[in-house]
Amino acid sequence: MSWTLPFYQVDAFHPQRYRGNPAAIVLLTEALSDADMQTIAAENNLSETAYIRRRPGAAVDYDIRWFAPALEVQLCGHATLASAAVVLERLEPGATRVTFQSLSGPLYVDKVALADGTPGYQLDFPRDVPDVLTDAALVAQVAEAFGVEVLGLLNSPTAAYRLIALVRDAATVENAAPDLTKVKAIPYRSLSLTAAGDGAHADVDFVSRMFAPRAGISEDPVTGSLHCILTPYWANRLGKTKLRARQLSARRGELTVEDTGTRTLIAGAATFVIEGQITV
Repeated sequence: MSWTLPFYQVDAFHPQRYRGNPAAIVLLTEALSDADMQTIAAENNLSETAYIRRRPGAAVDYDIRWFAPALEVQLCGHATLASAAVVLERLEPGATRVTFQSLSGPLYVDKVALADGTPGYQLDFPRDVPDVLTDAALVAQVAEAFGVEVLGLLNSPTAAYRLIALVRDAATVENAAPDLTKVKAIPYRSLSLTAAGDGAHADVDFVSRMFAPRAGISEDPVTGSLHCILTPYWANRLGKTKLRARQLSARRGELTVEDTGTRTLIAGAATFVIEGQITV
């Protein structure tokens, strides 16, 4: 027996439609099995499909889970921002804040005005200060996979599957053409490049790109959760707590971030693209 569930597709972290990172959001009115959620995520074939379900009570409080095409993930920024847009614009338009209960604990999203005055949403996410890795063999492997000079490596102490390579400049990040077979051979679920903003991207403080072929994602257009690690790193390095960031995928991502010392605030726009139903 089949039934339908409300379905949305929202582009996150860019003010224009068909830019930023598209996320699918399925509103659960009854429980789905993990296998069904993974099958739907594979069918959508987006970086993440989020499943949200309202908790009983007066508070604007939802459970959330995120599935990449190949596996469930513990934290996802863009699909949380997109889910907040669904809740605050479509499901509970009088509210200005939503709480999501997740595998990474409670996450908060507020309606805000962005720096240019346009409406957006701000994620209140964990803060993840990276460790510096000094593995020369791993540096060489990453350099070969990406075809770039690697100045250093960072690793998340709480999300050990993430590896981040520091490179010389924004142009190196933008022009990198990784061999995804070699990237997949490196024993980390995701590999990212980052550099300070300069040149054509001197209007932002830092830039990045992220690749996760082991999760079924060749390149993630915009990765909110990555900025839980990049924000404290660049805040410390640049000596400022509020920064602008850009993810240099083909679709581009524009983020405003802040390191509070205990949490990471990540703000951006969201645009609705598809609204309808999905058959399960």
